[in-house]
Amino acid sequence: MYEVGASELVTAWHEMPGMEGPEGELHSHDYRIDVVVTREELDDQGMVCDLDVLRAALAGTAARVRGRNLEVIQPEGADAVTVEVFARWIHDQLGAALAGSDGGGTLQVRVWETPDAFGGYAAALD
Repeated sequence: MYEVGASELVTAWHEMPGMEGPEGELHSHDYRIDVVVTREELDDQGMVCDLDVLRAALAGTAARVRGRNLEVIQPEGADAVTVEVFARWIHDQLGAALAGSDGGGTLQVRVWETPDAFGGYAAALD
C-alpha cells in the first residue's frame, strides 16, 4: 500500500451542549488536521495523488473554518461538531477536490484536538 499525506493547523471554536466546564461553553482548540491518501498501485505518473493538489485542497478547507465557530459546518441533526464530525466534514470536502484524480484509493482524516487525542474518519475516494 502506497501513501502520501499532509497536515494543517487551524484554530477554531466549538461548544458541547449539555456538558459542564469549559467544554460546555464556547472555547477554542488548536486543531492539527492530518490527511493520508492510500492506494494499492501508483498512477501513470508514479504517484498516489498530486501532493500540490492535496495540500491546496487541505489549505482551502482549513481556511473555511480558521478562527470561526465550527457551527458553520454542523450537520443537521447533530448537537455539536465533535472531532469525529469535523473529520467527516474534512473528508467530504477533500473527497470532492480529489475526485478527479486517477484511480480510487482511500482518504484518512485525523483531527487532533490535543497533542494526544484525536477523532477520525476514513473512506474510499469515489
